[in-house]
Amino acid sequence: MTTSNKFRNVPPSRRAIVLTSHPGTAAGASLPIDWGATTAQSRGPVVGSLLNPGARNAIGTHSGAYSIYRALAVAAGQLDPAHRPDLTDTAPAMPIGPFPQWRDPGQIVSLDPWGHIPGQAFAEQIAAGWDIRPTIAVTRAHINMPEIAAAIAAGRLTPDGTVLGPSGDARVTKIAIEPVWHLPGVARRFGIEESELRRILFEQTGGMFPELVTRRDLSVFLPPIGGTTVYLFGEPAKLGRPDAKIACRVHDECNGSDVFGSDICTCRPYLAHGIEVCIETAQQGGVGVIAYNRKEGRALGEVTKFLVYNARKRQEGGDRAESYFLRTECVAGVSDMRFQELMPDVLHWLGITRIDRLVSMSNMKHTPITASGIDVIERVPIPDELIPPDASVEMDAKKAAGYFTTEVPDAETLKQAKGRDLQS
Repeated sequence: MTTSNKFRNVPPSRRAIVLTSHPGTAAGASLPIDWGATTAQSRGPVVGSLLNPGARNAIGTHSGAYSIYRALAVAAGQLDPAHRPDLTDTAPAMPIGPFPQWRDPGQIVSLDPWGHIPGQAFAEQIAAGWDIRPTIAVTRAHINMPEIAAAIAAGRLTPDGTVLGPSGDARVTKIAIEPVWHLPGVARRFGIEESELRRILFEQTGGMFPELVTRRDLSVFLPPIGGTTVYLFGEPAKLGRPDAKIACRVHDECNGSDVFGSDICTCRPYLAHGIEVCIETAQQGGVGVIAYNRKEGRALGEVTKFLVYNARKRQEGGDRAESYFLRTECVAGVSDMRFQELMPDVLHWLGITRIDRLVSMSNMKHTPITASGIDVIERVPIPDELIPPDASVEMDAKKAAGYFTTEVPDAETLKQAKGRDLQS
């Protein structure tokens, strides 16, 4: 296989990148970041590119987990390391925010609230030569899933021509979000010292980011991990309004089920059910929110996940609920590494203060959402008929471990809760 060599002879003066872990080796001064400021300009931009080495004010680089592919493209001579993105016509297809939560440094610590509008908010700095890049993109699209068509055929959903088309196409606003960590805020969220967080991040990544321990003046970290994709059903302009009902499914990636339809778990069925509830809520004048997090295998990864599958199936007596999480702990050391404490950030970014229908019975999701100040009125379980037969072990194991709530509030309790919420 041949690759282009057009960028391999870029002069060293253009290719050289000065490590920001060595102060004084690059000219220029970084732009300050005032996390939680009231406007984008007063907060300041996140500069994580390599074209202004002396001006960088973030540890790591943009693109999250894909930053390594960008490095490979440069090494292979297919990408000019001095390339600067042309952001013409890339502005959000729909406006999002600003919301009061953006001005609270404790509410949002794992994404940049202003990350979708740097081309507008920092046009002057970009024109002056600063390489300021978006970490959030907002677009419009349609999705079509067999489960939506099945819900129409069963009479559970009715096309309205606006939210849902006659062929099962659902109109959505799609939002891609790269992780942007404010290290002081992340440390406070987990109740640890920032210095300890920095040291362990440095050590457990094999010293990949020396700036974590050498540049305490840099408070923002762009971790090389997967981000979040949000699908909004209904009009985004209704977000943040106290009278707009919100349905929400926070879903963590499960490639085997979500994409390939593996019947060993309830992930895709629950995701599809969440989308159905979101469409229904949007048709009633509210907004449906699907927040899809790249945390494969409870953030343990797919290799660990498949190793655990083997260990569970080969144990004496076969796959059993009582050893479901034990085998995971034997392989990975823990049963779950999703750390849902950071998960509510995207909900706060969307201006959400109340979720009328949370399509999840997981206590691991419900607790951090409510602890962050978001009221949950109703928790919607997956219907029994949607649970695949081979997923019964998973469901039994979660029940036994107290992983999720099995009790659903009765109609009167829900009515009283909604009444209290409306009065407030």
